[in-house]
Amino acid sequence: MFFIDLRAAGCGQISDKYQHYGHENLPDGVAPNPSRSREPVAGMKIRVALVSALMAVSGCTALSRGGPTSPVTPVATPPAAGKVGTSIVAAMNGGLIGGSIGSGLSDAEKRKGLEAEYKALEYNASGQKVTWKGDSSTHYGEVVAAQPYRVGSQDCRQYTHTVYTSGAGVTARGTACRNADGSWTPLT
Repeated sequence: MFFIDLRAAGCGQISDKYQHYGHENLPDGVAPNPSRSREPVAGMKIRVALVSALMAVSGCTALSRGGPTSPVTPVATPPAAGKVGTSIVAAMNGGLIGGSIGSGLSDAEKRKGLEAEYKALEYNASGQKVTWKGDSSTHYGEVVAAQPYRVGSQDCRQYTHTVYTSGAGVTARGTACRNADGSWTPLT
């Protein structure tokens, strides 16, 4: 019978030494000391508990760059009227459209673009476009969110927003994480 000896053989190596698990190597005719027979077993229980705790904690880190093992899915369906609440939009702090890609747009157009960012992050599957049209027929845009992933207890997504002005498109990229109240906070 083989046992894993974490002290002498190292992690993951196999040892056939019984003395590390409560069995003492004694000369013939000498009886084992019953008061010491449980000590190595208790030590092994502590080691198993520590290894289990480390494995549980290490589950919170990514082992590869391939993305999450269980994808986060969009939570709900978009509002029926198509309008997003003011507090939700305000939490986005201007989003990507509040940067240089939104220069030259009216406040109403920026609001439509910001609502499109929120809808892409909150409701759409990875790669699906959310489009918006401005007051002027020459101002419009599209937002595409990538696959969601988890950072700690928050769901986050990378996304792009392309704004077209007179046919020329400018694209900005960013990342946003979802708050407990359903709003999204951009990280960039």
